[in-house]
Order: sequence, then structure tokens, then C-alpha cells
Amino acid sequence: MLELCFCPVTEDMVRRRAEHNECQISTLEEVSLHQQDIEKIEHIDKWCRDLRILYLQNNLIPKIENVGRLKKLQYLNLALNNIEVIENLEGCESLQKLDLTVNFVGRLSSVESLQSNIHLTELFLVGNPCTEFEGYRQYVVASLPQLKFLDGTEISRSERIRAAQGLKEVKRNVREQEREYLKRRAREKEEARDEKGNKERKPGSDGRWYTDINNTDPGSEENKENQERKEGTENPELDEEQQESEFWHTPCSFTPESRLEAHRHLEEKRKAKEKVNEKKPKTPRTLITADGRVMNVNEPKLDFSLTEDEENNTVVLDLAVYRHMDTSLMDVDVQPSYARVTVKGKIFQIVLPAEVRPDSSTAQRSQTTGHLVLTMPRAEGEIKVTKAVPRPPRKTQTSSPEDEKR
Repeated sequence: MLELCFCPVTEDMVRRRAEHNECQISTLEEVSLHQQDIEKIEHIDKWCRDLRILYLQNNLIPKIENVGRLKKLQYLNLALNNIEVIENLEGCESLQKLDLTVNFVGRLSSVESLQSNIHLTELFLVGNPCTEFEGYRQYVVASLPQLKFLDGTEISRSERIRAAQGLKEVKRNVREQEREYLKRRAREKEEARDEKGNKERKPGSDGRWYTDINNTDPGSEENKENQERKEGTENPELDEEQQESEFWHTPCSFTPESRLEAHRHLEEKRKAKEKVNEKKPKTPRTLITADGRVMNVNEPKLDFSLTEDEENNTVVLDLAVYRHMDTSLMDVDVQPSYARVTVKGKIFQIVLPAEVRPDSSTAQRSQTTGHLVLTMPRAEGEIKVTKAVPRPPRKTQTSSPEDEKR
């Protein structure tokens, strides 16, 4: 199994998301750290004391912590995390909006810790287990008189008055439901630990021989043959597909543990895929075959024209290199039967229609189009179709329009 590393909050991470503030983090007022696989809130309250808006949604954070020094913080978004208790926000004196959408807050009484946040006007708890409690909204509205909106719905004056009525009974019911929920969570945690332990003790994971009940001698030849025969008939791909299907189709409770397990599973699959798809070194392109045949190659994918100038008895290659490309990035090699141009490390090679004289060939950049123009005088007689024997490259001087003017 691949070892997974989850991303901690680093100074570099914060600085890269402070481009709008010239990468200065000490004076940063807003930062978005969503979808970073963060498992713990740390350092932000020391590095960014002036923060007003902090986005931490869609991470793996199980606990609200290390934000108490953010005295200017007005909006904290912790949606889609693994938080179970509302806590440690008393120091956020300016907090106005708190988003805990789709977390695992089941201890509804923990909302009372927000009573000291006197500027808090908006609270989102949609998608948390506590919202299913009977009397949930009445309890929150009565507990936090400073709130103006709960789960996006405005709290009217009449609703606040009704919430205050019969609050003692509502609190008692909420506490009972809370106790039942916490008992269920304890069982879920126990089951998660047991399941994890079973997976770690999976047969065969320790590399030992395992035998059936009728063959108790792990060192016997018969057992080894059976094991080898079994391994030979197994289909690894089919087994992997079956495991994948079982993982996603096996019913389980939606808990912080199951969400974390699903994330780890996806991360493991992604890393395994990356490992398989690691770039392998490309095999060198064949320019001349083993039997001496010269190949036409156009790696830079450039337009070109190849013409024979009968009047001047030359072969002319017009290669449409990029107009503003520096001439130093090109390399020209003319051989009797072919021409090769290397453009930024990519090879253009073409077989010539007639034999040419490399020593008399010239290469120039067009002053109007910037194209590279090779003018190659033809040798006496027609080109002979023979096996090409690579010779030491004869470099042809390439000149730029500035060189031509000089």
C-alpha cells in the first residue's frame, strides 16, 4: 500500500495564495485554502493576524483550533470538513459569519460556545447530524440571541419570542438526543477501529504461506505447488476491479472515519495511477534505418516547400520557422542526399530530390517572413539511390537578417 502524505499548512502554501497582496502574508486580510487535504489548522493565527476572511472548506479538518488570535476575523468557512464540536472560537471577537455546512456536528449544545461572539449574525449548520434533532432550530435561536440568520433563513422577532418559550423542555429533549447520538458515535468509532485492524491483519499481507485445513505443513512440496497453481490462475486486474466495486458498494455509515477512508482510497488510486503513468524515456526517433534509408522527419511540425531551381541549378528548402525565433536556436546540417535542421531540439529532416554539394550550400533567414531558406547547389549528375552512410555533420552557417544587412 502506498504511504499517503496529507498537506500541512505551510508558509509557502499561504504565500502562494497571497498573490493579490504581493505575497505578503503578515498583512493578508483574505486567504483561500480550500481543497488542500489539510488535516489540522495551524500557524495561520501567527502568520496572518490581520485576516478578515478565511476559507478552509473541503478539507479533512476534524477540530476547530488555532484561530483564537485572529481578532479581526469576520468570516470563517469550514464547510465540508470532519468537525464534530463547535469550539475554540471565543477569541475571534469580530466573527460575523460561520459556515459549518456538511460537517459532523452532533453535540448541538456546543453552539452555546458562540454566545461570546456578540457580532455573529450568520450561522450555517445544514447537513450536520444535529440538524435532525427535534427542536434543533428553536434551541439554536434561543441560545444565540445575536443571530439574524440560521441556515440561510432569517430569524424573525416572533420566531425568537417563540423560541424562548418552553426552552427548558427543548433543552432537556436536545440533551437526551445528544446523548443517544454520542453513544452511536462511540459504536461507530469502535467499528471503524475493528475494521481497520481486520484489514491490517489480512491473510497473506505478512508474506507467510497460508494453507487449507487439509494441508497443515507449510513447507511441503504439495502445498507449494498448490500455491503456485493458485497464483497462476488469479487475474490481478479482475481482483482489483472486484475490490474497487466492493469498496464503493459496501454499505457504511457516513462518518468522519468513512469520509477519511474514502479520501485515502481515492488518493491511493491517484498515486498508483501516477506511478503507472510515469513518463518513460522516449526511444530516439529513427533518422536513418539500419539498411541506410534516410527518413523524412518533421518533429517541430513546420510548413515547408522544397523546389528545384533549374536556372541556378540549385535545390531550395524554405522552412517556415517562427518569425521571431532567435537564429541561435537553430542548427543546420546539409548532407549530399538530405538536409537536417534542428529547431529548439526538434529535428526536421528531408530527403533531397538530387545530390547537392554541402560545402557550397547556404542558409539564410528571410527578411520578410523570417523563414529559414537553404540554397543547395546540385552536384554533377543525378542522385544515386544508395545506402546512406552517416558522415560527420557538415555545418552550414545560418545567418539572420541582421547578418545579411552587414
